[in-house]
Amino acid sequence: MSFVLIHGAGFGADCWGELIPHLSADALAVDLPGRGTRAEVELGTVTLADCADAVREDIETKDLRDVVLVGHSFAGVTVPLVLNLIPERIRQVVLVSAVVPPDGSRVLDQIDPGVRELVEQSITAGVYQQTREGAAAMLCNDMDEATAASALDRLADDSAALLSEPVDLSGYRRDIPRTYVHLTRDQCYVEELQQRSIALLQADVIDLDTGHMAMISAPEKLAAVLNTVHGW
Repeated sequence: MSFVLIHGAGFGADCWGELIPHLSADALAVDLPGRGTRAEVELGTVTLADCADAVREDIETKDLRDVVLVGHSFAGVTVPLVLNLIPERIRQVVLVSAVVPPDGSRVLDQIDPGVRELVEQSITAGVYQQTREGAAAMLCNDMDEATAASALDRLADDSAALLSEPVDLSGYRRDIPRTYVHLTRDQCYVEELQQRSIALLQADVIDLDTGHMAMISAPEKLAAVLNTVHGW
């Protein structure tokens, strides 16, 4: 049994670096197209289907089964596509403050108006590029100065088109157990939106007193939650 970790928007697989040593099982952190090990992919061409296919490819390459699939933030709209591609390999889903808008809607339309304005200001020529100042306000409210600097050093460009692509949540209708990790100090995916996602998913809920990037600000706490879900 393994963990497979899917990062959110504006980051790559390296955002999980602090968390992985605290996990009770092997973990695979996936780079979605356009960053990290897949940096050669042009961001302007990336679709949600491409993101899901990257996760499928990494899981199948390592022939992983009984996977605990962990999706953070924007990965909430990639996870259901993965569930449709390889449902037989997924044992459990954990969504960490994950964006889950109504089926067929766009992520950009569902996020908090204040956050949406920051996001829209960060889009140039089809690329979503967060500023350190904007990201610090949304992502680092529960971090000390050194931890925040480390997190912000890992910011990555992302595809703006992903924010405007209609989402397909049909994978969540599969009979695969799911848990939502509700981050109570999150200033990015705020309380109201997390509660909407929880209601749509009808998932088990675990509260964690952290900001949006719990894997960096409180890796041991998040790992303890994941280990419990895993069964250790």
